[in-house]
Amino acid sequence: MKLITNVKEGESIDRVLKKCKQKFDKARILKKLRKRQHYIKPSERKRKKLIKAKYREYLNSKNYD
Repeated sequence: MKLITNVKEGESIDRVLKKCKQKFDKARILKKLRKRQHYIKPSERKRKKLIKAKYREYLNSKNYD
């Protein structure tokens, strides 16, 4: 995955680094790399997704009471 940052003439290095960091964060590269470090079985993914959904539903129902 490439991140291309255009540098204008006379632009400071700090500003260019800031742009590069923002693109890096928006692309979520670090998150993807951490996710690929360990293999997660499809059944485990499904179970985690279900647990998150139940938790969100619990929080929503708690707010309405």
